[in-house]
Amino acid sequence: MSENIDAAKISIIIPAINEAGNIKEAIATTKNSINIEVIVVDGGSSDDTAAIAQSLGVKVISSSPGRAVQMNAGAVAASGEILLFLHADTRLPAGFDEMICTALQQPGTVAGAFNLRIDASLLSLRWVEFGVKWRSHFCQMPYGDQAIFLSKAVFQEIGGFPELPIMEDFELMRRLKVKGRIAIISTPVVTSARRWLQKGVFKTTLVNQIVIIAYFLGVSPARIRRWYRGEKFKRI
Repeated sequence: MSENIDAAKISIIIPAINEAGNIKEAIATTKNSINIEVIVVDGGSSDDTAAIAQSLGVKVISSSPGRAVQMNAGAVAASGEILLFLHADTRLPAGFDEMICTALQQPGTVAGAFNLRIDASLLSLRWVEFGVKWRSHFCQMPYGDQAIFLSKAVFQEIGGFPELPIMEDFELMRRLKVKGRIAIISTPVVTSARRWLQKGVFKTTLVNQIVIIAYFLGVSPARIRRWYRGEKFKRI
């Protein structure tokens, strides 16, 4: 990290596959900030994701599909001292750049993320948000949809995202927790409710917990991913 964190450049890395319906809004939430760059890493979209991003004047690169692979590719292409990993269906709050720099200036802090708000009005989703807040603050385990950020130096030191088919954010946080504190910014990012609405809030939450338990029990990430996508889930 540079000595003057306030002057540090932030590279915002957005992994995307077929996100034509979301990518414009995600990029738009970065526009009122200074000293940033936006890198969209396209994993082989068959829609207009890459063309939309290019039309908005941001850097677009291609990589093999897979969120971890795409984010690592974006980090290699990044010129900023700070890396911010943003899902294509997540929106950043105004002033996110100042919040990030302030968070990383705190003694012992090695990385951070934001609180989470889900953009649907179901009461059950407020409970999901509460659970995310508890897990993030007390367990120091934010996930990728909370816009993880850290210095490029720390990211390189821990070897980047482990290139797993799933759980890459979980494993990254396990590695970072050993090095220091994970700051959680109280202002939330806003993420799409689509995955909760598609499968149902209860089922999505239950599957997420089973995935974590399976990972701890040594089930291969490839098999976990099949379960997560609903393939052969009945075999659990």
